Amino acid sequence: MYFNNNNNFFHGIMFHHFHDNEIHIKSQGSIDKNDFYKIINFIGRENILDADIFFEKFKQNKLKNNEVCLTFDDAIKCQIDIALPILEELKIKSFFFVYTSMFEGKPDNLEIFRFFRAKYFNNVSEFYDNFYKVLDKDLKSFFKKNTNKINEKKIKFPFYTIEDIKFRLVRDVFLTKSQYDENMFKMIKQKNLNYKVFYKKLFFQKSDLQKLNNQGHLIGLHSHNHPTLFEKLNLDEQKNEYEKCLSLISSILSKPKNEIKYMSHPCGSYTKDTLEVLKELGIELGFKQTMTIETEKGMKKVNNSFLEIAREDHSNILKRIN
Repeated sequence: MYFNNNNNFFHGIMFHHFHDNEIHIKSQGSIDKNDFYKIINFIGRENILDADIFFEKFKQNKLKNNEVCLTFDDAIKCQIDIALPILEELKIKSFFFVYTSMFEGKPDNLEIFRFFRAKYFNNVSEFYDNFYKVLDKDLKSFFKKNTNKINEKKIKFPFYTIEDIKFRLVRDVFLTKSQYDENMFKMIKQKNLNYKVFYKKLFFQKSDLQKLNNQGHLIGLHSHNHPTLFEKLNLDEQKNEYEKCLSLISSILSKPKNEIKYMSHPCGSYTKDTLEVLKELGIELGFKQTMTIETEKGMKKVNNSFLEIAREDHSNILKRIN
């Protein structure tokens, strides 16, 4: 049984990567179509609401504790090729949250780097070893200084290993984005790869977004450039991220901006400023990246606000099934 004392409240189910070992290779955290079926069956098809119904019931404060929706982040092509046919078969309409720089021919490097890591290294540990070797920095004092943060993130994101968390701290805190990108491109250059050939394989095209919209799925905001840490951005930068995302989705779908009312926070990162920006843009439903229950004055709180609705990561569900 999926629902228990820890998750008996309405929430989203979060998906990112899928693999088929043909076009889309297996990578850390990816699932195949059989895993996807297992997750849906474990939750119970009867408990999964179509995205539009979930949204309407949410606005009316009528969602039940055992009602969930399916959400897909990052506009990754494998979602179209592997997940979408199953959604069509089971007649499930979902939320797709997309960042939009890819539709200007400038996709976020994060997905390119993930593909590189999965395809050209035997495992993630080998990749980390190579990354730190190329970086050539002494990180002992940095990790020691951030011991509490590492432990906190392990509780908040149980699907990550300690090594995953350390790597993300180096990527997001120790290095600037340009420094991280520079290190990754050094690694790619060492293998004599032309990373631009990955683009069509990895990312949505505009036609994919239009297809999803025409089939009744709901398309929502996920920023323009997919920053991994929104708290590093000032107010104007945050506004630009979401205003540009909203404008491009509106243009691609030929849909008024005021009809696009949903979003998810990239990497679960946001600040009070972020929430104010989203309110100003008319967003009425936002998803975070965890099921974390926060305690305040002895009271357990979930779904802190209409822009902070909880989501369960698919990997946590698979652990329970297997």
